[in-house]
Amino acid sequence: MKKLKGIRKRWIVNSLSSALLIVLLAVSAFSVSMVSYYYRSMSNKLQERASSAVSFFSSYRTEEAFYQNAYTYINYQFQEKDKLDFQLIDTDGAVRFSSFFESSGYTPGTPDIDCALGDNESQQPMMKVWTGRAPDTGERIMAVSCPLTVNGEAVCVIRLVTSLKLVDRQIVIIIGAALLVGLLIVAMIYASNLYFLRTIVNPVTEVTSTAERIAAGSYGVQMEKKYDDEIGDLIDAINDMSQKIKQAEKVKNEFISSVSHELRTPLTAINGWAETIMNGEVRDAQDVKKGMGIIVSEARRLTNMVEELLEFSRIQDGRFNLSIEPVDIKAELEDAVYTYREFFHREGIELTHTDCEAEFPLMNADPERLRQVFCNLLDNAAKHGGSGKRIDTAIFPGENGDVVITIRDYGPGIPEEELPHVKTKFYKGSSKARGSGIGLAVCEEIVTLHQGTLDIGNAEGGGCLVTLHFPTGT
Repeated sequence: MKKLKGIRKRWIVNSLSSALLIVLLAVSAFSVSMVSYYYRSMSNKLQERASSAVSFFSSYRTEEAFYQNAYTYINYQFQEKDKLDFQLIDTDGAVRFSSFFESSGYTPGTPDIDCALGDNESQQPMMKVWTGRAPDTGERIMAVSCPLTVNGEAVCVIRLVTSLKLVDRQIVIIIGAALLVGLLIVAMIYASNLYFLRTIVNPVTEVTSTAERIAAGSYGVQMEKKYDDEIGDLIDAINDMSQKIKQAEKVKNEFISSVSHELRTPLTAINGWAETIMNGEVRDAQDVKKGMGIIVSEARRLTNMVEELLEFSRIQDGRFNLSIEPVDIKAELEDAVYTYREFFHREGIELTHTDCEAEFPLMNADPERLRQVFCNLLDNAAKHGGSGKRIDTAIFPGENGDVVITIRDYGPGIPEEELPHVKTKFYKGSSKARGSGIGLAVCEEIVTLHQGTLDIGNAEGGGCLVTLHFPTGT
């Protein structure tokens, strides 16, 4: 058997200690009650026999008559000669008659005789039961002494004596049986505890082993759920965590690969055109201007990517702060739309904006961060939905008095299986559009810091629909 340790050892020790204590208390109480019951039953029986004997001898009025009729009583009235020793004790405490004969002639000197004789001047003669060891043999006995009186004075004592050997043996057998039953109960408790602990400790051990494997890099490992309880819930949580870590690791690796590619592309373009111009391979002024334009454009894109990475790092480290001031959110959105309209027009994309007559109170916000959100969402709409050649924006009051902003494109939309992940950091999905995969994650963080929400889904009739909710008066 494996050595008990940890929670198994503590549980077994505590439960067995409690079980043993309860069993010992129960056996002790049972033993006391059994001893009391047997001794009380025997005492009552002896007292009944003694009272019956007193009734028989009460018709005689002298001490000598008591002794003379003792044989008559033994032979015709006394039915338990083999179990009880019938004795007549004189006023000196000596045995004058005994049904066992061998007891005749000695003085027992036990308290029951003294009580029956009323040796104490203040004590009247009375029946007394005594339990102890016989002075002559040392055997445990029970004796009851009852006075025979003449004119109110005890002239003789009837004493019935029985051995406790058989009774004590019976009590020992019963107590032993009770103790054996108690030990069997403890053994059953121990066995049931071991089984119960096995259903807890073994899964916990498996969870520990699986957690160590996950910590060592074996992402995605799964455990078998055997019990539909708290342990089962823990296993479900570990399995879910393992799967999500595997997915996150996959996304991270894809992100690293994607970012490496995204960084390499502008760097290659910048390096290529810079070397070409520097080596004098391009002499035409128009070509030089075109090459410098590409260098500037790619450098700007590279800068934007680095800024996204830096902002994401600030978010992860909790260093992403807002510069709050009163902001007209309608004006900020209109400014972003105006900035992109001409650019999208050159790309063959129509950008429309639907305003509303409602006036919104100034909103406490960071205008630069709001503009960043609007620009990022418009840029994404052009990248992923530009094939639809149209992007619509709108602003209107919501049902709860909040500000609702929508940005819709008419492209292919987002596959249903990718919708739950589009705002996950590093996630790029199946789109071939270039980007770092963290823009939407940064946008959602900014919107959340403004106590708003960002929802992304597919619009009816095709395309992607982004919905922003901002509370007013914040």
